[in-house]
Amino acid sequence: MRGTLYLIGLLLVFRSLDLSAQTVYAGEQVIDKNKIPGLFLTVPLESRIVEREWENQLKSWGRVVGSRGVYKVSTADIPQVSSEPINLVSQVKSGRNSTSIFASFDLGAANYLRVGDGKYREAEQLLKDFADKVAYSEELRLVQQSFDEAQKSHQKTVRTGEKLLRDIERNKKDKEALLKRLDENTRELEQLEKDIVTNKADQTNALTDVENRKRAVEAVKAKRGEQ
Repeated sequence: MRGTLYLIGLLLVFRSLDLSAQTVYAGEQVIDKNKIPGLFLTVPLESRIVEREWENQLKSWGRVVGSRGVYKVSTADIPQVSSEPINLVSQVKSGRNSTSIFASFDLGAANYLRVGDGKYREAEQLLKDFADKVAYSEELRLVQQSFDEAQKSHQKTVRTGEKLLRDIERNKKDKEALLKRLDENTRELEQLEKDIVTNKADQTNALTDVENRKRAVEAVKAKRGEQ
């Protein structure tokens, strides 16, 4: 029951994440002491998750050079934004409960993509698509993790059940052995009781024989004395 409630909680979190992750807005950012225009995206996930996925996304566009959260792709191949290679500069910053991505698209000779430009909407959608992708990947990872934990828990209960069945069989065999031993013990006791009765009779007979032989000895001795 607790696992089900936890899973429902995860799904609710990611439903709200899908809505808030769509926020993309234009702005400027200082990188390498230069203020450049670009687009900002805020994703309500930990930076280690977002930065890893964003770096993979950048690598799909070209060779990435990164340092301290700043990534550069000098000849990025992004067909949605330009038919020609562009210069892409990006920065990832972590917040308290979210991660901010800044992306600047230089179409050439410091001709930065801005609000109102022909491909601005495409660049905006590109970031939104990334947000959806990273949200989906993290949701899937957490749900898969929850499933794996539930599966392990189930397997553990199955193993416990199998052990209990083995213990029951062992207990039955022990009981059968004990009952058999008890039956043998009862028969042994009965035989011993019979043997003790027989032994008492044997003792009486042996004592009678001793006394008879004693009298025979005394009779022989007495006869010799008479001669």
